[in-house]
Order: sequence, then structure tokens, then C-alpha cells
Amino acid sequence: MRKALKYLAFLALAGVLLHFSFKGVKWSDFIYGLRSCNWWWIMASMAIGILGFLGRALRWRLLLRSINREVTVRESFDGINIGNLTNFIFPRAGEVARCGVIAKTKKVSFERTLGSVVIERSLDMVCLLLWMVLLLVFKWGEFGTFIQEEITQPLFGKMSSLLWPAVVAGTLLLIAVAAVWFFRHTISKFSIVGKILRIAKGLAEGVLSAFRMQEKWMFLLYTLFIWLTYWLTSLTTIYAFPQVGHLGATDALFLMIIGGFGWVVPVQGGLGAYHFIVSLALASVYGISQTTGVVFATISHEAQALVMILCGAASLISMSMWKKRISQTN
Repeated sequence: MRKALKYLAFLALAGVLLHFSFKGVKWSDFIYGLRSCNWWWIMASMAIGILGFLGRALRWRLLLRSINREVTVRESFDGINIGNLTNFIFPRAGEVARCGVIAKTKKVSFERTLGSVVIERSLDMVCLLLWMVLLLVFKWGEFGTFIQEEITQPLFGKMSSLLWPAVVAGTLLLIAVAAVWFFRHTISKFSIVGKILRIAKGLAEGVLSAFRMQEKWMFLLYTLFIWLTYWLTSLTTIYAFPQVGHLGATDALFLMIIGGFGWVVPVQGGLGAYHFIVSLALASVYGISQTTGVVFATISHEAQALVMILCGAASLISMSMWKKRISQTN
């Protein structure tokens, strides 16, 4: 019941954001905008999106191989795809789902896999913030006001209200960790405590896998490649729409960053949040009409959503066939 209520709450939030995004949009204008789209560029953006998934799989595999070198590209690729698909059902549950895919191979434990995901997703958030800082340094006059008013002020305002609770919670957590460490030999005799300690140890080993990784430069190159695909996806989508065709490479970077925050919002597959923030950015920064902004955001989001769903379905089939071969072998 709790999971169902949580799902419905996220879905309701997505619905509210979609309502505000499409409010005032005439459907005849929306349909006309869809028809004016160059679908060849959209298909190019979808193909680039698949390359991005592959890049994420290759990067994640480097972390997993520092634990067990037998992890294959297919396994990490299936994990990424199934994780993306799961996020359309339960927001943020995709990270857990892809850990389960690797854990089922019995090559890396679930806890260690989850630790590697923590490292990977933390790096992606740092990269997103870094791109935003670089954009503000060189293009403050064009994008600074929007990012400050719509992104940083609401974000830091919310963070400031949670600062003291976070400090208290962090202090209590440190005290608890210290107490467990000093009395670990005594309390480990209790089965449930021992299990918790094993889980914590596995998570720590997964996080430390980044430091044991031998191919650190390749990891960074894969990270740059992943963000290159995100930028190219944004750029090719711009090329697809005559109404925004005057925008360029820097504008694609701006929309990539803004859209990235939309995908981070905990709703099913960024639904509604992406549409709202991208259409708002196009209207506020470029003076582009709401209808054009919504059409752009809808095609941009749904094209990548379709790729995620198709790749996720293909990986589910791949895993099913792999399990069948294993059972026949045994």
C-alpha cells in the first residue's frame, strides 16, 4: 500500500507539472508544431541516446571489473537499460533495479554493486553542476538570471531550510557509526546486526572500487563521451525544429543542463518536470512561445523516453534468453 501511494503521489506531481506546462496551449498549434518537425534529426538524437546508454554501461563496467573482472558489457548494458525502464514505473528505483541485474549474475554482490552506483551517480551530479558553473562563468549575461531565479535560489533555499536537520542527522549518524565500530565484536554476535554490518561493508567496498580501478583515465573519457552524447542529443533536437533553428551549440548546452535538472526530479521518467522547466527556459531566455516550447520539450523527452523503453524491453528479453541458456546448460 505504501509503494502504491508513493507511486500515485509521484504520478500526481507529474500530472500537475504537465498541466502547468500545457496550460494555455492550443492543440491545433501543438499538432502543427509536431508536423513541422524534421523527424530525421529526431531519429539521429535517438541513435545518439543509445550510444549514451552504451557509454554509461562501459563506464559502469570499469567500476564493476575492479571487483570482478568477469562482468561483461552485455550485463552492464542490460542493467543500465532495465534501470532506465524501471524509473518510468517507480522514480529512482532504477538504480536499485540495475544492481539487481548484476547481482543475479552472482559475479558482484548487490551491496557492492550499489556502492559503485553511488560513486557513478554522484559523479554525474558533480558534472551537471560543473557544466552549469562553466556556462555561468562565460555566459552569465545570457543565462545567469534564469538559472539564478529558477534553479539556484529555489534549490539553495530548500537546502538552507534543511541545513540544521541535516547537521543533526549527520552528527547522530557519525556517533552511531563510531559506537558500532568500537563495539563491533560484541554486537556482531547478534544475527541482524551482523547482517547490517555485512551490508555496510559491501557498500563501502563498492564505493572504494573507484579507487582500485586501474583504468581511471578511460573512466574519465567515458564520462566525457556520455556528456557529449547528452549535448549532441540536445543539439540535434534543436535542428529538428524550424522555430528554434536559430539556436546554436551553446544554447544546446544550456538546454541540456536545464533538462538534466528536469530528469533529476523524482517523477516517473522526468515526466512533466522536464516539460515544465525546458518550456519555461525557452520562454524566459529566448522569448519563444509556450506552444513551441512545449512541443520542443515533448518531442525531446518522448524521443528519449521511447529509446529507454525499447532498450529496456530488449534487455529484458536478452536476460530472459540468457537465463534460459544457463538453465539448459545446467
